Amino acid sequence: GEKKTKEKWNLTVHYYCLLMSSGIWQRGKEEEGVYGFLIEDIRKEVNRASKLKCCVCKKNGASIGCVAPRCKRSYHFPCGLQRECIFQFTGNFASFCWNHRPVQIITSNNYRESLPCTICLEFIEPIPSYNILRSPCCKNAWFHRDCLQVQAINAGVFFFRCTICSNSDIFQKEMLRMGIHIPEKDASWELEENAYQELLQHHERCDVRRCRCKEGRDYNAPDSKWEIKRCQCCGSSGTHLACSSLRSWEQNWECLECRGIIYNSGEFQKAKKHVLPNSNNVGITDCLLEESSPKLPRQSPGSQSKDLLRQGSKFRRNVSTLLIELGFQIKKKTKRLYINKANIWTSALDAFRNRNFNPSYAIEVAYVIENDNFGSEHPGSKQEFLSLLMQHLENSSLFEGSLSKNLSLNSQALKENLYYEAGKMLAISLVHGGPSPGFFSKTLFNCLVYGPENTQPILDDVSDFDVAQIIIRINTATTVADLKSVINECYNYLELIGCLRLITTLSDKYMLVKDILVYHVIQRVQAPFESFKQGLKTLGVLEKIQAYPEAFCSILCHKPESLSAKILSDLFTVHTLPDVKALGFWNSYLQAVEDGKSTTTMEDILIFATGCSSIPPAGFKPTPSIECLPVDFPVGNKCNNCLAIPVTNTYKEFQENMDFTIRNTLKLEKEESSHYIGH
Repeated sequence: GEKKTKEKWNLTVHYYCLLMSSGIWQRGKEEEGVYGFLIEDIRKEVNRASKLKCCVCKKNGASIGCVAPRCKRSYHFPCGLQRECIFQFTGNFASFCWNHRPVQIITSNNYRESLPCTICLEFIEPIPSYNILRSPCCKNAWFHRDCLQVQAINAGVFFFRCTICSNSDIFQKEMLRMGIHIPEKDASWELEENAYQELLQHHERCDVRRCRCKEGRDYNAPDSKWEIKRCQCCGSSGTHLACSSLRSWEQNWECLECRGIIYNSGEFQKAKKHVLPNSNNVGITDCLLEESSPKLPRQSPGSQSKDLLRQGSKFRRNVSTLLIELGFQIKKKTKRLYINKANIWTSALDAFRNRNFNPSYAIEVAYVIENDNFGSEHPGSKQEFLSLLMQHLENSSLFEGSLSKNLSLNSQALKENLYYEAGKMLAISLVHGGPSPGFFSKTLFNCLVYGPENTQPILDDVSDFDVAQIIIRINTATTVADLKSVINECYNYLELIGCLRLITTLSDKYMLVKDILVYHVIQRVQAPFESFKQGLKTLGVLEKIQAYPEAFCSILCHKPESLSAKILSDLFTVHTLPDVKALGFWNSYLQAVEDGKSTTTMEDILIFATGCSSIPPAGFKPTPSIECLPVDFPVGNKCNNCLAIPVTNTYKEFQENMDFTIRNTLKLEKEESSHYIGH
């Protein structure tokens, strides 16, 4: 909810936290205190909540309690959302924990097959749950909770209604009971200034190849031969009556483009029936609510800010599903990329900058060797190539920082437009099945999602040791004299970056530190950031990230989870008739690797078979498989994600052969790469 700060009382509260807190009531008028909640009441509630521990995160300050009798669960508002609690934004603003939340009771379920969400048209199982809701007035209308919440935030109380029958009273009452927040405001599309202005405009120009009017193409004289007549099909092309030999304004006229379409399509043919899109053939542009309206002016104390609007559109959707949706843009036409594994960055840059390269084409990879006189090439794994490319990007000079990285300021890279190319590579990698980048700092991610102006960097974002020391010295100053002494020592630097300010009290140091952080982490790299951001717009990736920030944060800011024996066992499917003994050895081998009884790791096994050290967010394509072959040593086919395991007499022989082959193969590949890079 909207964050409200009262500096006079040194108080900051979120609007939703205030509404939902169990021990506070709105005793004042709307203009008193914070939205009618008196300051003394807020302080009492803060004191009460400080003694309550959240049953989700185990931290104090849990001001919201379940209203069910005898239930003692307390939680924070975000923690409650995380555990799928229900908050009713009506009446007494009741809150229900996950065990006592209201449910929709369906007397009989005659739906055997999936039905589409009537907002986004994605197919869902018609079973009421926290994330799936049914319309109370139309039995065949089902919704994602996320879709309903976005619709409610955009439509407001005056336009939020059932998408099938347009009922508002019964529909809104049920949705409020199920925790959908309906703000008291006009629809966002009604609030935009001059939103429908273009509908009042019409085309007034003669567009025929040879205009005969001496006054020019824009001349329009009604009730004469120089009156403009618009195309009856598109309305976006026009002609003077005389220029197209029309005798009167009532005579029909089509422009050349529309005429060609009508004649080529055969106007007397029967129109084809449109089929309802399903999850297999729906295009990325078919989603109705991919991104909420960018404008939402505050109309009442309960209205949302832009931040809330983004939150409304993000609610938790699976990132794999989002990437698969983006993947619908990929065409069947393929583009082969010739990649030198010893110089991934340069060869990838050349391939992506090629004028014939289209990011929406399917990618094929062929590995080549530099200065090879025979011009030999061999098929490569697309996912291995993207994995190597992301590793190089993470360690490149375009980023700075140890684990969580921000953009660096590299003038040469800026000159060569490499920040744009880096963003483009990241976008292509995500859509084409590449690995999780996992190295973005939270600050860089927030800048991309919410904008630099709404992001506050922290000390961990500063990788420059000298700048970090200046910030630490300012922050640890205990007196005004100490603070002024530090500022005098750093006078030239502070003047250079425009952060000099008049110091009157010790608390001024906090604003000074904030200014330095904003300059060093955000303003200093503004040009690289804008370039990187443009590249990330490739294939609509940035728009998707901004619509669903919580989902994408998990893959952009966090490394994937560690592999386990169970994960790998479930990942690899057995396609051929299995050798029971060999499969038993395989499962025992995975357990031994997990227990540290082998010289290889889970990641080594996955790299050997697929070229990737982790499972891509969109999954492997094709699915990794296992074959049992009468061979002495395992064979990994990275193009097909296939692992052939040996058939041996004893488990000891099986483990020795697996360890030897995997360890030495990866070691040889690493040495070859280092050898080429060294030369």
